[in-house]
Amino acid sequence: MFQLGKAIVSEDIIEKDFVCNLSACKGACCVEGEAGAPVTESEVETLKKIYPKVKPFLRPEGIQAIEEQGTHIITPLDELETPLVNGKECAYVTFSDKGIAGCGIEDAFNAGVTDFRKPISCHLYPVRVKDYSEFAAVNYHRWPICDAACTLGKELEVPVYKFVKDALIRKFGEHWYAELVKVASKLK
Repeated sequence: MFQLGKAIVSEDIIEKDFVCNLSACKGACCVEGEAGAPVTESEVETLKKIYPKVKPFLRPEGIQAIEEQGTHIITPLDELETPLVNGKECAYVTFSDKGIAGCGIEDAFNAGVTDFRKPISCHLYPVRVKDYSEFAAVNYHRWPICDAACTLGKELEVPVYKFVKDALIRKFGEHWYAELVKVASKLK
């Protein structure tokens, strides 16, 4: 672990390799698990605002889940998340004709309908950031459904921090990322 600004960063994001391999996993991170994607308080407001623009990109099951549960939910532990469809996939998930999961929010973003790409937790994955009052913990989340991404990342020699570069810049800024690159060059 090392400190970078107000973040405590796991060396795993430098030492581990990762490149999503959607042909292997089919976007399982949007489908597997027991919870929706974590969202921030500001993202809650954004999701409410953009929902009418995103709705045409969603599946009927996702629309129904959102209209029944809301654009986000509050868990029993007071955490904010995206709603799920019947306790399974994220309500915002879409599927290609090849069965690969995608994101309706990101589809709307790519179509130029909204300037919100997707929740930062999704954009950062496999990096997880936990915000505390004085600092943020930045960790690599290892999940067996991503084994193919680890293999591809190793094959292509792409460390986690490079794979999620845009998301880290979105979360922490250009200067923070430049400092991370300096730390990475010293550690390698």
